Amino acid sequence: MDFVVSVQQLPGPGETVLGSNFVMAPGGKGANQACAAGKLARTAGTVRMIGRVGKDLFADHFKASLSAAGVDVSGVHAAKSQPTGCALISVDGKGQNSIVVASGANFELSADDAEAWRPVFRGAAIALFQLENPLPAIEAAVRIAREEGATTVLDPAPAQALPASLLSNIDILTPNENEALKLLGRAGGEVQPDDAPALATALLALGPRTVVIKLGRHGCFLKQPQSEEFVRGFAVQAIDSTAAGDTFNAALAVALAEGKTLHEAAVFANAAAAISVTRMGAQPSAPARAEVEEFLARA
Repeated sequence: MDFVVSVQQLPGPGETVLGSNFVMAPGGKGANQACAAGKLARTAGTVRMIGRVGKDLFADHFKASLSAAGVDVSGVHAAKSQPTGCALISVDGKGQNSIVVASGANFELSADDAEAWRPVFRGAAIALFQLENPLPAIEAAVRIAREEGATTVLDPAPAQALPASLLSNIDILTPNENEALKLLGRAGGEVQPDDAPALATALLALGPRTVVIKLGRHGCFLKQPQSEEFVRGFAVQAIDSTAAGDTFNAALAVALAEGKTLHEAAVFANAAAAISVTRMGAQPSAPARAEVEEFLARA
């Protein structure tokens, strides 16, 4: 569950600031992506999620929210001893955010349970992953997804160093600029869109077959062994950037599952993410399919 509050500026160490516009809404990177994909898919029930919730007052609300978005939650189970994960999010006047996550039940996903997930992956065109679960569980799930014939997409967030054994099984890696730096073991700093080609080339050498670097309002950069291109973003008035990257990944996965080219999928994903930043919250900000199609028709 996300607990979101608006502030004029993000607090520094030891600083207290006054906030407003408090929102409590279902969140979590994996659930955000599943929810957005469910809203964007042409047919309800074609998006499935694997995850964990707690045995608490948030669990039913959380699963009901996903179900309402058209997501099959039969793979979302209650953890034995941990509460539903939560995130404490501050959003400043420019739409930038600061997030603290208490993982809770998310960390009860275990590699030992991986084989039980196989039926969920069976028949899937795309398998979308993120890093808010234990790394061994993610590695096991990626392996099974590939064995079942799915194209694997990894959103490497929260950013961390990743083993070659995982990256070599990833078809499409989708970091933002700062995540790209951390994957390469470089110190954080100001990254310009013009830096994207060099970053993507270095990331491609780590093992994934395709790299898509998310560049916020600038769009994204696509890198494959024989081609590369910038795909422009869309100018909008940003209110809250929470889950914009999750919406991008969901839209990219949906478009690719429908047979669109990588370029076409990136345009669709940029549009969905642009709409999402004009709204507060994570899952509530994800647009419906018709909204994205209308947005693109006007662009």
